[in-house]
Amino acid sequence: MTKLGRRAAGALALALLGGAALPAAAAPYAHVLLISIDGLHALDLANYAASHPEGTLARLAKGGAVYRQAMVPLISDSFPGFAAQVTGGGPATTGIYYDDSYDRALFPPSSGCKGEPGTEVPFASEIDVDSKRADAGGAVGRPMTQIDAAKLPLRKSSDACTPVYPHDYLRVNTAFEVVHGHGGRTAWSDKHPAYEWLAGLSGRGLDELYALEQDALIPGTKVKTTGSFAAERDFDRQRVTALLNMMRGLDGTGAAKVGVPALFGMNFQAVSVGQKLPKAGPGDPPDARGGYSDAAGRPNDGLAAQFDSVDAALGELLAGLKENGLDGSTLVIVSAKHGQSPIDPAAFRPTEDKPLDAVPGHAFHDADDGALIWLKPAERDAKLPEAEAFLEQHRAALGIGAILPPAAVASLFADPATDSRAPDFVLATDPGVVFTSGKKIAEHGGMSLDDRNVALLVYGPGIKPAVVDAAVATAQIAPTILKALGYAPDELQAVKAEGTQPLPGLPF
Repeated sequence: MTKLGRRAAGALALALLGGAALPAAAAPYAHVLLISIDGLHALDLANYAASHPEGTLARLAKGGAVYRQAMVPLISDSFPGFAAQVTGGGPATTGIYYDDSYDRALFPPSSGCKGEPGTEVPFASEIDVDSKRADAGGAVGRPMTQIDAAKLPLRKSSDACTPVYPHDYLRVNTAFEVVHGHGGRTAWSDKHPAYEWLAGLSGRGLDELYALEQDALIPGTKVKTTGSFAAERDFDRQRVTALLNMMRGLDGTGAAKVGVPALFGMNFQAVSVGQKLPKAGPGDPPDARGGYSDAAGRPNDGLAAQFDSVDAALGELLAGLKENGLDGSTLVIVSAKHGQSPIDPAAFRPTEDKPLDAVPGHAFHDADDGALIWLKPAERDAKLPEAEAFLEQHRAALGIGAILPPAAVASLFADPATDSRAPDFVLATDPGVVFTSGKKIAEHGGMSLDDRNVALLVYGPGIKPAVVDAAVATAQIAPTILKALGYAPDELQAVKAEGTQPLPGLPF
């Protein structure tokens, strides 16, 4: 039986058991390779393809469909940015506002669900068994061994107090979950074990998460991986090797024969770090500089090396598809979880976020180049007017361009009066403002065009070269993935809820 035939038979069995819907009679592709080059602006793709016409990004751009007006969700953090790509929904639907957020209905770790509810929900390196180690203190490829349950927030039910794993926090299913439910293998590689949330609400949608810890210390130093251009390239390099193993039908470690995934991929971190890191770290040329040299997006040498590294790695991945006979049956989608702001170095305005701690009723805030603020649930109603007045008073000093109060948050996202996760205030900053003590020169998470207008291209057999100038959202990647694999896009709950359409201009 052929690969497509086996998948159809598996789907038929599911349908007979009252499970998932049948796929299309003939799926356009057997595999989807999803790549997120975090930080890659639409401008970066255009610039790099033009200056490196023989490079892999240029090859992909010339041979595929390029969407020049692709936008990530309004809150441009990694978590909501990637949640959009794999669910088809925004924060109001997915419940994902940031990788470090707040929930008024959960309880702090080790609290036994006693006391008043309301706690920070940090789903990054904070929940690792050991965040100083690249393996996060567990076995790579087995995220539940890398996550320390004692560090997780707690949920109280009628008869239990249980830890909330990242996948428990998601409110909708994922493309990985749908594909897995139809019998397809799924795999992903990312920067924290916390990305096990990709498994979806069932916790079973991801067959393999090959996660290394990006915040680990560089061996022999007290510097994190993110403190070196070279170390970040090595971080990506290890995970490229894992994907090449997957293309051979092995697991990411190369130890076990498991079959080629139907949906798989990875994120690259090198560009994001190159945009944020101002100067050289361990293993770098001593005068290497990160970021851009001008508003046109010309990279300094440190960032240029990151672009070159990712471009070469993409070439290896395309070669891996061909060597393993997968190039004729694989759709490649390249985008980014987020952009980075500011591109123009002259606009950079480092700003301390410490004053936000003094917001009346303050419970928690995130502040990168925008800010989300949650008030203490018990004080919220009484403190809202004072909190808004405080923000207005400190508007100039904090570089706040717009203050979105609860009514505006409710209109754009969800009502913080009834949704336990929606922030009470969202702050949009003036162009170039980055909340930092000076250790980084760019950030994401805000609402600026530099944060949100990212690269997006689709490449593969049957895709005609095209440049699409219509506005699209990266959330449209999710239904596109399912359609490419022959499944109904509305099997994704967020797609159904928000009416998210597949990307336009594709032949399937």
